[in-house]
Amino acid sequence: RPQLVSPWGATTTKVVCPCSFTDVMSEQLAKQLDDESQSFPDFSSAALDAGEERETDSDLMLAQMLQMQFDKEFDTQLRTEERKFNGDSKLSISFENYRMVHPYEASGSSEDEVDWQDSCDDPYKADKPTITPKRGFTGKGKNITTKHDEVVCGRKNTARMDNFAPEINVGDGLGMDLKLSNQVYNSLKQHCYSEQRRSARLHEKKEHSTAEQAVDPRTRLLMYKMVNAGILENINGCISTGKESVVFHANGGSMENNAVPDECVLKVFKTTLNEFKNRDKYIKDDYRFIDRFSKLNPRTIIRLWAEKEMHNLARMKKAGIPCPEVVVLKKHILVMSFIGKDHVPAPKLKEAMLGSEDMKRAYYQVVHMMQQLYQECNLVHADLSEYNMLWHECKVWLIDVSQSIEPNHPHSHEFLFRDCRNVATFFQKGGVSEAMNMYELFNVVSGLQLSGDSEAEFLAQIEALEKMNEDHVQRRGKKMYNFSDGGPPLLHDDD
Repeated sequence: RPQLVSPWGATTTKVVCPCSFTDVMSEQLAKQLDDESQSFPDFSSAALDAGEERETDSDLMLAQMLQMQFDKEFDTQLRTEERKFNGDSKLSISFENYRMVHPYEASGSSEDEVDWQDSCDDPYKADKPTITPKRGFTGKGKNITTKHDEVVCGRKNTARMDNFAPEINVGDGLGMDLKLSNQVYNSLKQHCYSEQRRSARLHEKKEHSTAEQAVDPRTRLLMYKMVNAGILENINGCISTGKESVVFHANGGSMENNAVPDECVLKVFKTTLNEFKNRDKYIKDDYRFIDRFSKLNPRTIIRLWAEKEMHNLARMKKAGIPCPEVVVLKKHILVMSFIGKDHVPAPKLKEAMLGSEDMKRAYYQVVHMMQQLYQECNLVHADLSEYNMLWHECKVWLIDVSQSIEPNHPHSHEFLFRDCRNVATFFQKGGVSEAMNMYELFNVVSGLQLSGDSEAEFLAQIEALEKMNEDHVQRRGKKMYNFSDGGPPLLHDDD
């Protein structure tokens, strides 16, 4: 019969003598076979990797070699799955219990095997403090130590810091043999809990509100839609922040029915309600929005502010008052023309370095614009100051008119007097000798002839006048303003 050649190496033929069933069942034969199985050489992974050729004259030896190779590949795959499953998470899940532990791993340590070391076997980790027995003390006589010992409690408190949240960096207190008193530990524990709650609140606030110099995901989506629609070419960045809004600079695109300037600004009204809770007095008594104002739905107020500023700017532009030109309104985002040049915004009147002649020219422009605003636009700015006026191309520009109201508002003359006081004070301090005082300026702008020796007396007359006007309006019925001043389009969204 031809002899078969084994692909695993040279083989030797052994003559096996038949034996009886009684011999097979004997304990001596079982012990002899066990000794023979223990006598097989142990192959390490280093030898397998080196590619050494060995004589495999036993099927058991061949099976052991194949099993070790298979287990090594299995552990490598398991290690890859563990890394993929944990990712960058601070908390990781170990697959250590599923590994195939074999003698080849004990032959030497590699970099991969170091990754599989359990943290509890870390030789550099400090030992935890010894725990006092259940009886509460150790030692005898004068050497007795209770569980209330200062050193023991201090070390226990240091070990308990490992239970703090992962984002709290506690350091290696055990390695430094740090001893924390109960008071210090309780303070740190309370601080850890408060930081966790604060972090959760800030995360939720950032997701649902427009923070300073940032926008929430919904606002960001509206801005992306404007860019995708071609209204804006791109949005460059934040140029100004305030209590109520954030202003971004953008490059204009194109629209079918309305021209878009080369440089635009996006005034994003903040979606947080904190800044608007105390400012509803500007809109709840405005007869243009009185039917749409609701205390039960305060988030709608934010969109009303943006719409109100759009209509106020449309009136001012129609009267020829220098102000930004509105391009489009999208919910609480108002796109306007940019007051400035080459991405540089025009300076505020407070920050502009004006000479005496320019200051005098600016004063007369402001007085004339206040008269136009009151008499032609039927508006009161209600927040006019040197911070809401820009100096550009040798003239004054008015901005921020979202809070502007009509003269039939119950507190319109109070707001007008406040505007007159701010303007008169600024230009008098600026060295304009022709500047009128606040009382004269109020009479010039409003056309009234009120007199008073003090501010309190003058305000008392204004309040009496407003009371008469309010009673008159209530008798005639609330006036509803019809938006006939045109203005830019409003973009509506499905949501």
